[in-house]
Amino acid sequence: MKLFDVYPLIDVTPVKASGATLWDEAGNKYLDLYGGHAVISIGHTHPHYVKRITEQLDMIAFYSNSVKIPIQKDYARELGRISGYPDYELFLCNSGAEANENALKLASFETEKDTFIAFKGAFHGRTSGVVAITDNPKIVAPFNSHHKVHFVTFGDLEAVEKALKSNTVAGIIIEGIQGVNGIRVPDGSFVTALARLAKQHHAKLILDEVQSGFGRTGRFFAHQWVDGLRPDVITVAKGMGNGFPIGGVLIHPDIKSSYGLLGTTFGGNHLACAAGLAVLEVIESEQLMANADQLGNWLMEALKSVEGITEIRGKGLMIGIDLDRDAGPVRSELVHKHRIFTGSSAGKNTIRLLPPLSIDQQSLHLFLESLQSVLTLTEA
Repeated sequence: MKLFDVYPLIDVTPVKASGATLWDEAGNKYLDLYGGHAVISIGHTHPHYVKRITEQLDMIAFYSNSVKIPIQKDYARELGRISGYPDYELFLCNSGAEANENALKLASFETEKDTFIAFKGAFHGRTSGVVAITDNPKIVAPFNSHHKVHFVTFGDLEAVEKALKSNTVAGIIIEGIQGVNGIRVPDGSFVTALARLAKQHHAKLILDEVQSGFGRTGRFFAHQWVDGLRPDVITVAKGMGNGFPIGGVLIHPDIKSSYGLLGTTFGGNHLACAAGLAVLEVIESEQLMANADQLGNWLMEALKSVEGITEIRGKGLMIGIDLDRDAGPVRSELVHKHRIFTGSSAGKNTIRLLPPLSIDQQSLHLFLESLQSVLTLTEA
């Protein structure tokens, strides 16, 4: 049997990792400024993370949600405290797509409505419901296309209001920062208006923080840069487990649970919660949100002096860099000549940076020098 060929692969085979460093099978060293799609939040193989998981593995690795699992409550308590949402409730699952699926289901159950508002350029996952609210027709199969979705332009409040007048909208879903679309930061007043309109029309506001959460922007969630905003539902994954599969749905206390409403076999298992607790503990003890804020601001300012860049967007260590040329050959030169991993985007001229939050300034200096070198030698 061979693997189903669906991924365009970089011709590198990492076999070892530490912090923001990868090594391939030949011993070559790489700087990781992409973190495996924003997953590596506290750094590869962090000692505390490894210790937490190993100790849990020695006791019990898994049992289903048919028994009491105290570490789930420990995790929920710590997540609530550190995130600033101690009064919300938590449903644990396995991935960002699964978190978003459950968020849609909750909103629909709660409002008894069947339509959603999503935004052009959005990416929320590839499973049946969330692929329908993802703005990429190439990955929407005929089976998925029956879902009722209004796609509106990012930032177009008038279009949102028009869609809400149908009185069939269960929820509005928006990313804290659009990631796949090239790091597009929503205006704070726009998101505040979405919350007001959702409440006015008895719909739920869902904040997808799968890529932009867990300290990446310098706040625990990207939407927390907007004062006073309290979404009905917040979805999380990626940096939540630093590589161990875990996702979650943070649910406003006004939304009531009932037995059987949601469910999962693997969600919230002992190992996943141990990984999640380790991530929270390191983010707090090593002040990684402050590091993300400070170094992200420094890097975005420093990038302004690099010739060949036309626009820089982002917050913290979630950065989109628009070039005056196709980013593909530039990224290829960075990884194969300078041994630096960066990310692609829906826009062919955009490089995405999503490094571990523990990255240091010296590593970012190396990236700046390497990027300028590549841009100088390649044609616009």
